[in-house]
Amino acid sequence: MREQKKEINKIKVVENQINQKLFIICAFVTLVSMSLLVVEFFSRGKFIPSRINFFYLGILVIYSLHKELIRWLGERKKQRNGEYFVYSWIILTTVLYIINFLNKDYFSYSSEGYPLGTLRDISVLTLEVLGIFIITRSLKFLKIFLKKGL
Repeated sequence: MREQKKEINKIKVVENQINQKLFIICAFVTLVSMSLLVVEFFSRGKFIPSRINFFYLGILVIYSLHKELIRWLGERKKQRNGEYFVYSWIILTTVLYIINFLNKDYFSYSSEGYPLGTLRDISVLTLEVLGIFIITRSLKFLKIFLKKGL
């Protein structure tokens, strides 16, 4: 029994180190994604769409699920770094909507006058990030319910 606890503790240490690296990677990709989308928004169609959304969501899902795995292993750290991704996307999207509103829909159309989907794409991505957050929170509650035998 004691050997098993030592082995589990070793696994927890390694997985926490991996998760810290995954957080750094996810934070970097988040900043890159936000930067590309902001440039796309303000350029009004002068840059081609970055198409980074799928890649970013994949990185975020991997980080989030790995963090949940650590939680299911019994790690009780109160780090909630993943929330920063959610809050950042919500703030960015809201600010871009306000800017577009104050500029009378200026950033929704290219300089040639055709409609752009950048703001819509950022909104969808933000909702997907929020969805990943809600799913991982649900997994946390599921773990609690299973542990208590409810």
